[in-house]
Amino acid sequence: MDRDASGRRNRAGRTTRLRTRVLLGHLLRSTASIVLLTGLYYLVPLDSGFTVSTVTLLTLGLVVFGGLVAWQATAIARAPYPRLRALEALATAVPLFLVLFAASYFLLAQEVPQSFTESMNRTDALYFTVTVFATVGFGDIAPTTETARALTTVQMIADLFVVGVIAKVLFGAVRIGMRRRGTADPGPDNDL
Repeated sequence: MDRDASGRRNRAGRTTRLRTRVLLGHLLRSTASIVLLTGLYYLVPLDSGFTVSTVTLLTLGLVVFGGLVAWQATAIARAPYPRLRALEALATAVPLFLVLFAASYFLLAQEVPQSFTESMNRTDALYFTVTVFATVGFGDIAPTTETARALTTVQMIADLFVVGVIAKVLFGAVRIGMRRRGTADPGPDNDL
């Protein structure tokens, strides 16, 4: 009897260590994605000005973003821990989306300084992008030119798409993954 109880304790300890390792792995990959994308934003030379190629690169970046979300949805549905994989997908997709717009705003502010109520460095452009994404409104930085307002409007529409459609796709993939695993109850302990 004592041996059986000891075996159960050992299994419970291994299970707890496995859960911790899996959770830490997902958290580390998520953090690494955020740090890498933010670091690239600050390191990539952005000195071409706001041109047709900027709009083209933003459009291509948004297409890559859409492809990334589609690929992530498939990965989530097949993942052993779909909810954790969905959080990891969001930690990659949302920063990519924000960095694409921040780079565009930064280039526009460099090319046409009067595009915003104040000059913007990279941090200001990222701040403005997150402000628009979070829909907290315009405070200290606001678009003033037609181009800046058009670009901001595009981001607002894309924000609605990201928050609504992308969330629905990713969480739909979580449900598929949970059903595939045979987990009927999507409670907090079922992913680990």
